[in-house]
Amino acid sequence: MKKVQEEIRNLMGNKNIVNEDDIQNMPYLRAVIKETLRLFPPIPLLIARESMKKSTLEGYELQPRTIVYINAWAIARDPEIWENPEEFMPERFLNSDIDFKGQDYEFIPFGAGRRGCPAMALGVASVELALSNLLNAFDWELPYGLKKEDIDIMVNLELQ
Repeated sequence: MKKVQEEIRNLMGNKNIVNEDDIQNMPYLRAVIKETLRLFPPIPLLIARESMKKSTLEGYELQPRTIVYINAWAIARDPEIWENPEEFMPERFLNSDIDFKGQDYEFIPFGAGRRGCPAMALGVASVELALSNLLNAFDWELPYGLKKEDIDIMVNLELQ
């Protein structure tokens, strides 16, 4: 948080409000957002697809009309693709062309291709602006007596 706040505050100077043009000059903020989307995609299982014809994928034969689910959460945590996949490391995106726009299949929090999320650009722009303005305006800290190790960020997948 301190590192991204420093980037924002150094760029903004005395200016109070971050706008869309400012975001383009904040690579670390954008890397933090990408890393967050990698670890916690908005929809962990993408919308189901139905195969149209007999196909073979990674040695598995799919019959026509087979329902296929894409597990974006598992892909984004695959140790064959990502180094230290369970760690929050925004730096992995700083000198990388990998993006979430659907062309890099190792990182598809919004799906890919023509069936990708139609609101992706709006959602990302909203997050970039809201987060950058919040980080610019406020300093956060944990409540007295609480350490970062005490916080469990893993999603409870157990159904109630």
